Amino acid sequence: MSGARSSQRLLKSTVAAAAAGAVVLAPLAPLYAQEAGGAVLDPVTIRIGANEAFTRVEFAGVIGARSQVRREGRTVVVRIGATAAPDISRLRVDPPKGVEKVETRAVRGGTELVLTLAEGADVRSGAADGAVFVNLYAQAPEAPATPVAPARAVTVPVVSHVSPEKVSLDFKWDQSVGAAVFRRGDAVWVVFDTPARLDMDGAKALGPVTGAHWTAGPDHVAVRIAAPRALRVSAVSNGATWTVSLGGPAASAGGVTVDRDDTGAPALVARMAGATRAIWLTDPMAGDRFAAVTALAPGKGYADSRQSLDMTLLPTAHGLAVETLVSDLAIKADGDLVTLTRPGGLTLSPPSATLESASAEPGAPGKAKYPGLIVEGWESTGHSTFSARYRELQDGAAAEAAAAGDNPRAPIEARMALARFLVGSGLSYEAIGVMNAIVAQAPNMAGEPELRGLRGAARASIGRLDEAQSDFASSAVAGDPASAVWRGYIASKQGDWAAARQAFSAGAGAVDDFPPIWRARFGAAHAEAALESGDPEAARALLAYTFSQNAPAVDQLAARNVQARLFEQDGMTDRALAVYRAVGRAPLDNVAVPAKLGLIRLSLERGAMKPDEAARELEALRWRWRGDATELAVIRQLGKLYLSQGLYREALTALKGSGGRMSRLPGAADLSLDLTNAFRMLFLEGGADGLQPVQALGLFYDFRELTPIGADGDEMVRRLARRLVDVDLLDQAAELLKHQVDSRLEGVAKAQVATDLATIYLMDRQPEKALQALWNSRTTLLPTALNAERRALEARALMNLGRYDHALEVLGTDASSDAKAVKAEIFWKQENWGGAAALYEGALGERYRNGGALTQDEEARLIRAGVGYSLASDGAALARLSRNYRPYVPAARSKVALSIALEGLNGTSGTVSPADFSTLSASADTFAGWVNEMKAELRQKTGGNRPATPARS
Repeated sequence: MSGARSSQRLLKSTVAAAAAGAVVLAPLAPLYAQEAGGAVLDPVTIRIGANEAFTRVEFAGVIGARSQVRREGRTVVVRIGATAAPDISRLRVDPPKGVEKVETRAVRGGTELVLTLAEGADVRSGAADGAVFVNLYAQAPEAPATPVAPARAVTVPVVSHVSPEKVSLDFKWDQSVGAAVFRRGDAVWVVFDTPARLDMDGAKALGPVTGAHWTAGPDHVAVRIAAPRALRVSAVSNGATWTVSLGGPAASAGGVTVDRDDTGAPALVARMAGATRAIWLTDPMAGDRFAAVTALAPGKGYADSRQSLDMTLLPTAHGLAVETLVSDLAIKADGDLVTLTRPGGLTLSPPSATLESASAEPGAPGKAKYPGLIVEGWESTGHSTFSARYRELQDGAAAEAAAAGDNPRAPIEARMALARFLVGSGLSYEAIGVMNAIVAQAPNMAGEPELRGLRGAARASIGRLDEAQSDFASSAVAGDPASAVWRGYIASKQGDWAAARQAFSAGAGAVDDFPPIWRARFGAAHAEAALESGDPEAARALLAYTFSQNAPAVDQLAARNVQARLFEQDGMTDRALAVYRAVGRAPLDNVAVPAKLGLIRLSLERGAMKPDEAARELEALRWRWRGDATELAVIRQLGKLYLSQGLYREALTALKGSGGRMSRLPGAADLSLDLTNAFRMLFLEGGADGLQPVQALGLFYDFRELTPIGADGDEMVRRLARRLVDVDLLDQAAELLKHQVDSRLEGVAKAQVATDLATIYLMDRQPEKALQALWNSRTTLLPTALNAERRALEARALMNLGRYDHALEVLGTDASSDAKAVKAEIFWKQENWGGAAALYEGALGERYRNGGALTQDEEARLIRAGVGYSLASDGAALARLSRNYRPYVPAARSKVALSIALEGLNGTSGTVSPADFSTLSASADTFAGWVNEMKAELRQKTGGNRPATPARS
């Protein structure tokens, strides 16, 4: 649909006008309009249409037509004068392009529909044809350069061919279009995926058909044909022409298959070549809503009928037809696949419900009463050896798989019996392979509860916790208590103690059905979760349960680690150390590493181990056990140890060591907090002040991704920049601040930092960049003091570029000390000696009354004041200056220059020429004094110097 047509009504149609009893192909009344029986619109009726340019949402009905629309930033609010919330399920399930979120909220006297726009989206609103409309654009539309006349709709001729028992309708399109043809009750629907106007002049004779009407939408045109149920329907395509026949011999329909998809939320997937789009329609007679999924030629239909709690798939002559009573069914056509699902998944029976019945070998491991349960005895070999039993079950599974072929309903009992035997024997890798092969051969089996539960158990038992989580997250095992026990075990291994306790409680009734070895493992994991959650009494009871199972030594050692932690909490550190030492000698890293970590921690606390020795031990532990909460605990301990020693680079490197590998673990948040706090301590709280500025800069750049967003991050950068300025690393300081100004700040904050940046540029004798920094950060309503500071810096930059008049114009009547200092410099450069000398003397004030040695900056101003008065021939002013400051000459840094300046050109007895006198005054460098003053101001802005502690980078 072209942009020129986008201004037309999106749901365009006309009212049927055929006389009673006449049989013609007439336009169908709009699906939302008043019907012939006199039914009217609901008080609030929401209708939706879309084209390539925008989506229109209309609010009609007695109340809906009085809706009010307002925009608040990226939010569009439609106020409806009804307290009952309208049905917006279609908007929520399939939000219009350019809309991120749709919600309703109650307000006084009505309801508000709130649409949150995506970035770059736009909206237009208005009223037309008795409705309020909102046009939503995914991208803001560009205004056309010249008015464009609306284009006329495509017209498709329709020609009928009639025989006594059959009628065929030829839809003569000028291009290939997708179609869907199917029967619903006493009507046949023909739906095309392209908007058009149907020309019915050639289809006035319809034979056995009793009536036909059409309607056009923004992305389709549909025909409803009233036809007796005895008339069979077929559809064929010849080039761009679609021919739909009603009556005559039965035509074969097929080519569309529908299967389950249980890889995620349960869904159905239809394989239909050339699928184009799903079009939602409302039957004007029944009033219900259904969907037609169109497809390109050649003809293909769904020959079966399928019904679930969520929807019904109708038989079709071409395409796909879906009836549903739910409001959130989503249908997506993508290439040759059509996916039907709901936000929480479809409600489907387990895949095993449709399997052909079969039994495994006599005596083979049988199905457990819970999907995720491991049964004691599955590993039994009977009277034969393990190898013989394995081959027997393997041969039965192979024969079953070969016989199954591509049949998704073939039995799987022999293969699952082999998987049970392998899981019971502790051969989890092999069991996973068997179950993965079942899913590869029959994807629908991914939703079988026993397969998901048993595969999850096998994965968890070998430490593939993430993969196991995906199995136990399946809706197929949502209510399984044995699977809940596994979820608790996984959460405990990942350090999510609250989730572990909740899951263990949910599966408490199934724990005793597991073999003793797993009862012991679950008991130890639950005890650790109870201990970490602050429930030591529960931990003691669970440990007692664990030790009563007579589990193998390795599982008892894992429980001893928890017992040692309990000793620590009870203050019995000697007993805890003894247990840690004993368990730490075990040759199994999964129990030895946590024990060694506890031993190091307690030894450090008691002073029995030096920090450098502990660091070496912890570094070794980092590589012995990876990927779960134990590794996170080692890294956290190592980071704290390095920080306490002032080894900041080593600390940050250690804390970053887990990277993104374990970001999903609950303990990763604590590790990230440790890393953030360490960075804040270094660069916000003065921890890095003991480093050389270059070392601090290198450390900051190596870990700059840790800079927090907001005021704290900006303060870090300013503090570091100040330190760089202190040691005259001006380029590096400017680079830090420039990134802030360009990328991170807005408004007043940007202006403040840009002011500091301009100051540094001027220190580095780069007035052009200083001006750019000031000009690019201009904003309104700045504090008065900041405005004055920026004005003086701008004037100083202009002065350094030789634009003296412009600089004075910027300063205007500003009488601040900064402005006077710049004016003095300008007057000096303009050889306005008297004006410059007066300003230099004014800057000194009554300094002569205070005593003490003059600073370098005060000497420079005094020399220039004396030289200026002398060159301006102002003897009285020079005499006053000489009288006040002559006592300071003996202690001055530049005794000769100061003495000559106060004596004046006429007092040098001819030993100094005017040219030499001017050269002498140039040695009084006021720029250096200004730089020192700016360094002090920058230091004050960032909180001054903090006490530094010795540190190594």
